[in-house]
Amino acid sequence: MNRVDVPALTRRASGGAQSNTVAGMAFDVARVRGLFPALGDGWVHLDAPAGMQVPEQVATAVSTALRAPVSGPGGIFPASQRAEAIVDAARRAVADLVGADPAGVVLGPSSAVLLQRLADALSEGWFLGDEVVVSRLDHPANIAPWQRAAQRTGSVVRWAEVDIETCELPAWQYDELVTDKCKLVAVTAASGSVGSRPDLAKIAQAARRTDALVVVDASSAAPFVPLDITSMDADVVAVSANAWGGPPVGALVFRDPSRLDLLPSVAVEPGARGPERLELGPHAYPLLAGLVASVEYLAGLDDAAVGPRRERLLTSLSSVKAYQAGLLANLINELRSLRHVMVIGDAMRRVPALAFTVAGVKSTEGVEHLAERGVCAFADSGQHGVFSVLGVGEVGGAIRVGLAHYTNAVEVDELVRAVAELG
Repeated sequence: MNRVDVPALTRRASGGAQSNTVAGMAFDVARVRGLFPALGDGWVHLDAPAGMQVPEQVATAVSTALRAPVSGPGGIFPASQRAEAIVDAARRAVADLVGADPAGVVLGPSSAVLLQRLADALSEGWFLGDEVVVSRLDHPANIAPWQRAAQRTGSVVRWAEVDIETCELPAWQYDELVTDKCKLVAVTAASGSVGSRPDLAKIAQAARRTDALVVVDASSAAPFVPLDITSMDADVVAVSANAWGGPPVGALVFRDPSRLDLLPSVAVEPGARGPERLELGPHAYPLLAGLVASVEYLAGLDDAAVGPRRERLLTSLSSVKAYQAGLLANLINELRSLRHVMVIGDAMRRVPALAFTVAGVKSTEGVEHLAERGVCAFADSGQHGVFSVLGVGEVGGAIRVGLAHYTNAVEVDELVRAVAELG
């Protein structure tokens, strides 16, 4: 049974463009598509889990910053002040995205790099027998750093398992996994492989009983779901801008900025304070300018969104969430109607990423067929990550796709048509 909530989808008469209107929220996918020059290549880009295409305003912001005089921070001249202004604007943009204090925003080349820095810093206070909890649902970026830190300190890694049928991450298991020895719980806000969105508040509730730090990787959730660090009850949230069409930069957001000054500094310069303690300068200033533009892009996805950027983000991402839920539900229903296709998982809460297998067809062969039909998709052998737990490798691997802000119903139909030919 399909359990994805399906909002009303309507199709405009002119040109097959679509809009979605739910409780006063409007999403005009035709307008959004016009923001992306890359879509002119003629391909159906269902490769969003690897990062969305870049909107024009982001590319322009990066290029403009590259042309402008920018120096290192700390000077009294305009080029130096411009660098400081870019960093400040980037911290404020990420803070608006997750509902946090800009003073708690750490900037860096990617969430993966920043999570490794965080693991290195935190683990200096771990000892033999301490414990960390990771999940099978997570991306390696939020698993490997904690595994390495545990191995280095003699700590124990405990695993939260996924439900094999639904691909959900049951929150009840954390009541047993989190013990008095637990130092940290690392969990994803959404899986970029199967789309599942765990109940973060319930997971964090278990961690609070022992004062374990809760680190949430929200990279796959940020493009589709309004984020709030307080309602997630996360201590640290990680995001990567390329996930929503931004440049290749990431951020860690601390709910309590004062925690940063308690961490060992990894900065090159002595005396670093606040976010700078986890930053290795100099920053890539043009990319940070693009980060700001990418958050503004998210805030403008619903052209009816008004008010401060945080309010516009909540409105626009709520519209995206509603639109994508309908599109994803249609895709899942169509794929499940094909006898030779098995959609992996059936989570109640999810982002628009999914995986499926095709009977008698290896995933590598399947994506080659899709590429011949102009559809971008990924093959996963099933040897690693959540798919290894699900046994996908025994049936030739899985085909992975993901919807983006610019995906429309016509492209979903093209995918389904191409998959149907594999039967």
